[in-house]
Amino acid sequence: MVENQVKARRGVYLLPSILTTFGLFCGFYAVIASIKGNFEIATMAIFFAMLWDALDGRVARMTNTQTAFGAEYDSMADLISFGVAPAILVYQWTLTGMGKIGWVAAFIYAACAALRLARFNTQVGIADKRYFQGLPSPAAAAVLAGMIGLYEWLPGQGYELGLSATSENVIGWLMAVVCGILMVSNVRYHSFKEVNFKGRSSFRLLLLAALIIIVIAYEPPLVLFIFFFLYMLSGPILTVWSLQQKRRQKKRSKSL
Repeated sequence: MVENQVKARRGVYLLPSILTTFGLFCGFYAVIASIKGNFEIATMAIFFAMLWDALDGRVARMTNTQTAFGAEYDSMADLISFGVAPAILVYQWTLTGMGKIGWVAAFIYAACAALRLARFNTQVGIADKRYFQGLPSPAAAAVLAGMIGLYEWLPGQGYELGLSATSENVIGWLMAVVCGILMVSNVRYHSFKEVNFKGRSSFRLLLLAALIIIVIAYEPPLVLFIFFFLYMLSGPILTVWSLQQKRRQKKRSKSL
């Protein structure tokens, strides 16, 4: 009886681990596609990795199958899918011609993603669940992948907008570095974990969700990039707004 209990403790829950493995495979495939120059496929693989990453955690919580092993495995998969894969993608896409400056930017992004995930693991159960400290690595990966996917989707591969090869290098370099810095910053981002998907909601909310899906399906590259780019900007805006609110409260308290 005791031996069976020990074996059960040493085992892992299959369903969340399978979903995490699917996400890891998508991240690994994004690396292979990037090396081969298939940038559209690489961006799609990163977005699919985001889908599996969202599912494995939610399934683990709903089925009460959360384990320390699952959390560590998920972090390692995230490092590949949202750290290494986007760094290689943006490097292969436009940074190869910049020499050392190019691969340094890609490394900064990958290193910041690793630091972001390590910090997140140490703050589990301590930090405010309503907010993320720093830009989440999946969102940062979505910004880079969305930018590249949008460029590849545009007619004439962006040249109709007047983008030259030099401007591509600058944009890619800046986005990689900015996303990396935001991941390790103290800027707060909404986590949306307070949203209750189990409870009852109005019919309007369901209609809004259907409308969002229709808009994304109509122009996926454009809509996804705009959504995650605005989310990236929301953190600094929220931080500045909260600092202004604190300053106003201090002035009011001093005046009283």
